[in-house]
Amino acid sequence: MGHTIAEKILAAHADGKAIRAGDIVVARVDFAMVHDGRAANALKMIAKLGVKDLPFAPKTAFVLDHYSPPPNIEAANTHSAMRAFADQHGAVLYDIGDGICHQVMPEGGHLTCGDLIVGTDTHSVTYGAFNALGTGVEGTDLSAVMMTGKLWFRVPETIRVELRGRLQPGVWAKDITLSMLGRFGAEGANYRAIEYAGTAVSAMEIDDRMTLANHAAELGAKAAILEADDKTFAWLKAHNAQPPQPVKADADANYVERIEIDASALAPQVARQHQIDDVVGVTEVKGRKINFALIGTCTNGRLDDIRQAAAILKGKRIAKGVRMIVTPASRQVYLEAAREGLIEALTRAGASVEAAGCGTCVNITGHLITGDGEVVISSANRNFKGRLGNDKSEIWIGSAATVAASALTGTITDPREVAGGKWTASGKEAA
Repeated sequence: MGHTIAEKILAAHADGKAIRAGDIVVARVDFAMVHDGRAANALKMIAKLGVKDLPFAPKTAFVLDHYSPPPNIEAANTHSAMRAFADQHGAVLYDIGDGICHQVMPEGGHLTCGDLIVGTDTHSVTYGAFNALGTGVEGTDLSAVMMTGKLWFRVPETIRVELRGRLQPGVWAKDITLSMLGRFGAEGANYRAIEYAGTAVSAMEIDDRMTLANHAAELGAKAAILEADDKTFAWLKAHNAQPPQPVKADADANYVERIEIDASALAPQVARQHQIDDVVGVTEVKGRKINFALIGTCTNGRLDDIRQAAAILKGKRIAKGVRMIVTPASRQVYLEAAREGLIEALTRAGASVEAAGCGTCVNITGHLITGDGEVVISSANRNFKGRLGNDKSEIWIGSAATVAASALTGTITDPREVAGGKWTASGKEAA
């Protein structure tokens, strides 16, 4: 019997021996990432063990993105320690404003097809968009990786998801992942790998593929991996990644489940307040008044997301009483959005544009604190009660297009019902 992509990648990094789901392996890691929310644990463990030689540190990225800029002295001191450590041991450093860890890792050319990547964040599954196995670990695990370049893994079972057709204009990968959350529930793929394939995946641009892989974290997935194609290879080459070693599942691979979804029949989706898996079509809740709109985060702060918003808001103004924040996923995304005129369009529409980072998503920086009873619609990945600092407010989740359309009207809105809302990744408005 054949093997899944996850089984093949882990086998290739564990001396090439044949493995199956459920096996425990010690595997070689290609690159690692630790962000400022978990770095303190990693540094404390290294200090506790008294280890001086860290041969894998040069293949580890230290990313200052969650506490960016630092909201308190403790966070500022953590940043100072991370900078000093990176300088001493040769680790890669992404400082405040460089971007969100899951964006700067591929942008920096730190991963390629067939790689095994670990990071101190559940959304490290994002790297599967590039046919790599990315997964989240704790800070103490990262200390072991920096010492040895290896880590132990239990080989996950795999769910195969075939996305047939192609997304209609105004519908995005965000809507696929929300639909899956509504169908299977949060943690519905707990410790399983997801393989995404099909014509709808092939039609997606890289930004949307990254969203597709990223949101698998909300499903509890250990990894989410897409097959590689010419779009993958071109993107990796443009970002100076190592030559790809693409991995494809065998035709007779053993899957714990096979799922088919007609992507062409999908409409925009939203997750209702407090539960990421309480998902309905946007038309079922349209008209719900909003007070705040957020576009950004590691899930939907990429260039195509900002383009979606600008296509809807250019030459217009957001609704009276609505506040809007846009957080690009990286400095590179911000600069390209500026070159395309997207930043100006959004700013003139009434949005505030922040430096790249995660602080607004999890309310670390306090830039988006809601009032009692206020309603936020966000392109983030989670809407837990109190996530934005006030458990008496509501957070709804949708695509960047849905968020922008809602900001324009002041109520939750189907983006396809406003001018610019049927924008596609090709930059064309559907008839």
